[in-house]
Amino acid sequence: MSGPDPLFARFGKAFPAGTVLFREGDAGQHMYVLQGGKVRISKDVTNGPRVLAILGPGEFFGEMAILNDKARTATAEVVEDARVLVLDARTFEAMVVGNTEIAVRLIKKLARRLDSANALIEILMQQDPRVRVILGLSRIAEEFGERRPDGVYVPSSVADLATEVGLAEEQVDEVMTRLVRLRIVQPLDEGGWMVRDPNRLQEFLEFLEMREKFGDA
Repeated sequence: MSGPDPLFARFGKAFPAGTVLFREGDAGQHMYVLQGGKVRISKDVTNGPRVLAILGPGEFFGEMAILNDKARTATAEVVEDARVLVLDARTFEAMVVGNTEIAVRLIKKLARRLDSANALIEILMQQDPRVRVILGLSRIAEEFGERRPDGVYVPSSVADLATEVGLAEEQVDEVMTRLVRLRIVQPLDEGGWMVRDPNRLQEFLEFLEMREKFGDA
């Protein structure tokens, strides 16, 4: 039987669901490594808060504020009771210098963040609201979706999608209703959506892009 985790014994804290670890605009003095539970990262935009990510065990967050000594750019809230390592700047820097794996993971995370920003720019440049919604749904499914026997679970509401792609909720609801009618997605009682067939979703996107490029027949 393994003994107590020495890292958690030294740096760990337990937080119940609903705890706000930090808010957008706060000064940043610590970063966090999630060992158990889930944390939601969100950002205030014009239409309200937008969910950027739902993080699970093994993820780390809050590092940018201590790397660049600037205010927090997002809010972190515990959505499922969490066990978290809380590290100050000096401890984090020592870990990066002394552990190549941590340094590589940080570089990969920053690269993923850049890819995600580029994907959002591509979505917002689209004129067709249907294309925007499908691209946004596909991005969330790829980054935060949960593979299940009957498809990919996407933990986003119509409001979340509307904020993600810069559209009114009514426009997003219209597109999602059509995708449900086509049996490509399915709303769930627990909230969110089940993308029943990601390949069909991609095919429908390609169809819409072809129509936009060459005009309606």
